[in-house]
Amino acid sequence: MPQHPKFTMVDNAPTPVGPFSHAAEADGWVFLTGQMPTDPADDNAPLPEGVAAQTRRVMDNLILVLGGLGLTLDSVVSARIFLTEFKRDYDAMNAVYKSYFVPKPLPARTCIGVTGLARDALVEIDFVARRP
Repeated sequence: MPQHPKFTMVDNAPTPVGPFSHAAEADGWVFLTGQMPTDPADDNAPLPEGVAAQTRRVMDNLILVLGGLGLTLDSVVSARIFLTEFKRDYDAMNAVYKSYFVPKPLPARTCIGVTGLARDALVEIDFVARRP
């Protein structure tokens, strides 16, 4: 029988930039809200400079949420990446993103160019994970 969704806020994860939970879970599938390059310790701190630094912060924020759920990057099956400057930032973002997974297999992924993101971020990433 299907479970009712469970919604989770992770204590040490960044303050959400909108009205949502850090993650929603149903039937072993875990959907992580897209993370921004905000500082989890200080929501008012300036965003890091450049897409490489912002991608690192976003990935580290996603790892905080995964950890709060008892999961790791090994649990990630899919990612969606949103870039405001797709042509300019795609290669630099990819280099940082890939470094978090290699030599492990890479999750399925979609990367989309968008006209804007909250907080004027350059990148946002969300994950779908699966409990073992």
